[in-house]
Amino acid sequence: GGKIPIRWTSPEAIAYRKFTSASDVWSYGIVMWEVVSYGERPYWEMSNQDVIKAIDEGYRLPAPMDCPVVLHQLMLDCWEKGRSERPKFGQIVTTLDKLIRDPASLRELANSSLCREDPTTPEFSVSTMEEWLDAIKMGQYKENFSSAGYVTLDSVLYISISELVKMDVTLAGHQKKILSSVQILQSQGTHIQV
Repeated sequence: GGKIPIRWTSPEAIAYRKFTSASDVWSYGIVMWEVVSYGERPYWEMSNQDVIKAIDEGYRLPAPMDCPVVLHQLMLDCWEKGRSERPKFGQIVTTLDKLIRDPASLRELANSSLCREDPTTPEFSVSTMEEWLDAIKMGQYKENFSSAGYVTLDSVLYISISELVKMDVTLAGHQKKILSSVQILQSQGTHIQV
């Protein structure tokens, strides 16, 4: 048999070579993620074995930057573990059609919801990378950041999601929190006042 494109393939298709319209829906969700992330590689630098393990443990790709919440939810629906839980293509078309007819439904962005949930922005008073991570309750990653060469606050301003993955920041919620905080730092300019 031929090789399977692991990053785009549903768990049951990988395990049992069982290809159905439900496994196609999974793949469609991955392609949708690629489009919304402007061609980012699914699961970045992770090895195929790590991707299989992560999916099995419940990991799903986080929302791309500026992705509407409803679109990421549709992706997550496509990536349901149980294939009968995934939407049918007809339902996907109906959902997308509703979204096109109601552009206001696309306004809430997945990455900006963190800023709204947490109106306090302690980043305004930090001056070091360590203080910043503590302020956003991500202090457990200080060693990861410094080992990867991110030792100053300026150095984190242009960090990407793939760099976070390389530093073992693999939980979607943590990635979102760090990246949305980086956006706040960027909006303040590189010199952060204490």
